[in-house]
Amino acid sequence: MSDTPYPFLRNCWYTAGWDYEVIDGKKLARTFLEKPVVIFRGESGQYVALDDRCCHRGAPLSLGRIEGDCLRCMYHGMKYDAAGICIEIPGQDMISAQHRVHSYPIEERGHLLWIWMGDPELADPGLIHDFSYLSDPEWAGLTQQAYLHYDANWLLIVDNLADFSHLAFVHTDTLGGSEDYAFSTEQEVERLEDGFQFVRWDKGSPPPPYHVRACPDAPDKVDRRNEVKMLVPGIFFMETSFAPVGWDPDSGDLEGVRQYKNCQYMTPETRRTTHFFWEYLRNYKQDDPNVSLSLRDGMMAGFMEDKILIEEQQKYLELDEPFQPRGLVADKALSHFRKVWNKKVAEENEKYPREQVEIRNPIL
Repeated sequence: MSDTPYPFLRNCWYTAGWDYEVIDGKKLARTFLEKPVVIFRGESGQYVALDDRCCHRGAPLSLGRIEGDCLRCMYHGMKYDAAGICIEIPGQDMISAQHRVHSYPIEERGHLLWIWMGDPELADPGLIHDFSYLSDPEWAGLTQQAYLHYDANWLLIVDNLADFSHLAFVHTDTLGGSEDYAFSTEQEVERLEDGFQFVRWDKGSPPPPYHVRACPDAPDKVDRRNEVKMLVPGIFFMETSFAPVGWDPDSGDLEGVRQYKNCQYMTPETRRTTHFFWEYLRNYKQDDPNVSLSLRDGMMAGFMEDKILIEEQQKYLELDEPFQPRGLVADKALSHFRKVWNKKVAEENEKYPREQVEIRNPIL
């Protein structure tokens, strides 16, 4: 899935989970960039992310016990503080500087947990791409923020989100609404240094099924406007408006306009698997839980259509049989993103080469 030996960008913020995943003393075991990590919230409210392998025998710390802001391995009782330093070894007074595990910078923004897998000295929280609507009471979300696990490389999901023409065929009865959507005016892609953005219109067309179910009073014909931004490492923002035919977004007139704010985050688990987080917010009927449930079910149905197709695509791309893709005009956005990504990974690998540590006394 990449020409580089190590296909991940380390020095950037990745979405690690939702805050509800670590409430009530829960420990979250999750792999990022092929590294196992355990995340928990300490007694003080501090979020902690550590290498999920005890430095003694490699036992999972996610099976351990939270003690204050520390985590105790329940194999031989070694206790680690929030910095990953072992501060207690039962039955042993001497603790060397080597008795420690790696600690990762972790931050919370808008109910999302963000983790930095690279050099901690470079972990500037100001670089987090916060989606402010997640914390805005004027925008109602789902009954619970959502998570999916993909058995596919995360760049295939980026490709999918960058290409809106697929909505017409993959999502005819869910998110698309009609195969005619593929023939809508092609968007002009604005190439950014860290991604791309575009605006796509579909004018005078029937609204898609998911919107009609959530908003039964929707007119038979609407102007549909999607404003999209995709950023490195895998952050997708979309603002969608369903408006009366002939609506001018610059007029400031929102009479009869229904709007959604959508965020999706793709974090590589391994080269072939991905964590996928998403939320779908609206500006109408904010207090109606039935609308939240309807939107969750409708969006999930659409995402599962994508998931089935992308996971099968992954299998076929892994075949030994050579395959040379033939590009389409609709590939402009995804092609630019891949160029940006591969350039950033190559530059990072050259500037910050990965250290190869010799294991002199292997357990296995």
